[in-house]
Amino acid sequence: MTPEVSTPSTVPDAPAASFTNALKRFFSFENRFLAPMLITIILLVGQLTFGFLESYWKTGLAIAVAMLIELALGRLFFGKFPHLASAYISGISVGILVRSPAIWPYALCSAISITSKYVLRVKGRHIWNPSNFGICAMLFLAPFTVASLSIQWGNTIWPMLIVWTLGSIIIYRLNRFHICLTYVVSFIIFAAVRGFITGHPFLAEVAPITGPMYQLFVFFMITDPRTTVNSKRGQVIVAFCVALMEMILRLNETVHAPYYALFIVGPTANLIEMWWKSRH
Repeated sequence: MTPEVSTPSTVPDAPAASFTNALKRFFSFENRFLAPMLITIILLVGQLTFGFLESYWKTGLAIAVAMLIELALGRLFFGKFPHLASAYISGISVGILVRSPAIWPYALCSAISITSKYVLRVKGRHIWNPSNFGICAMLFLAPFTVASLSIQWGNTIWPMLIVWTLGSIIIYRLNRFHICLTYVVSFIIFAAVRGFITGHPFLAEVAPITGPMYQLFVFFMITDPRTTVNSKRGQVIVAFCVALMEMILRLNETVHAPYYALFIVGPTANLIEMWWKSRH
């Protein structure tokens, strides 16, 4: 009898498979540390390239206050300490987007942003993007002390490419490219409309969207999973309406038009969606 010779089965390379699985977990939706890491890199790129922070201390203060308020209110309202990734992003957004010679607006803006998540709720859901709400509140309440980021990238393209790349990774994880694309295309179309109405050159009207403030607005504010409507079609409609409202505000010479446009359209869309679901 001829002894049976077994053929060794093909075994995948264990280290390679382990690395692939670790990479998938790192970029998965469950990794809530990825977005804070990427937005921190964006901050460092912008600061080292153009110095668009007022100071590291003010940004650090905004982040610290956001996280402390999140811990306190999470414990008070829900009896547990929440994950701090969202608070970190809100704080770092305030640190980047708020411009003020004073220190207190950074702390107050972060406090207002996080508090709005817990106080301004409808059916257990907060309807305003926290950092957008806080920035709008500060621009309205302290217009002579607070402004928003307005530095342009100039003729240097690589910092913008870094922001686009890192922002795209986050948006890919959230499956929200359609929101960004709708807003950008709508902004460009409405820039042409504004130019026709006002007589301004098209390039002058479309130029703001190339600045760092708009990159953060497009990637991190209008795409916030907690404060966008649920349906993909609804998200596209809302992004278009934000761009439309911004055009209207710009034609009325509103300086901080994108923040106010999202402030008006975002919660209105959420309330309409809630009402529609309650009827059906």
